[in-house]
Amino acid sequence: MKIIRVASDFSKTPGGRFRSMGPKSGEEFRDIVAASLARGEAVTVVLDGVEGYGSSFLEEAFGGLARLKRWTHVELLRLLRIEAKTPEFKTYEREAKQYLDEAFMRA
Repeated sequence: MKIIRVASDFSKTPGGRFRSMGPKSGEEFRDIVAASLARGEAVTVVLDGVEGYGSSFLEEAFGGLARLKRWTHVELLRLLRIEAKTPEFKTYEREAKQYLDEAFMRA
């Protein structure tokens, strides 16, 4: 299983939704996670330790995985874990999971 700790492996200051909006975007992060999943790796994303997340980053990073249409909802739930270990990041964990679920409901 691959573990991606956003703060140390990506950025302490995640950016906006798209690459065109600047560095360390949700789109860029989504593509990193998708590449691991495409290799058949299960992925755990640890959200703790950043300065904060914009909802657009989380929606694109996680809801965007559903819109790629490479995996079913069940497959992503099996292969992808989204977690926060500290209480102040649990809200982001719930939000990221919600965006993933909502994107599949709209598809």
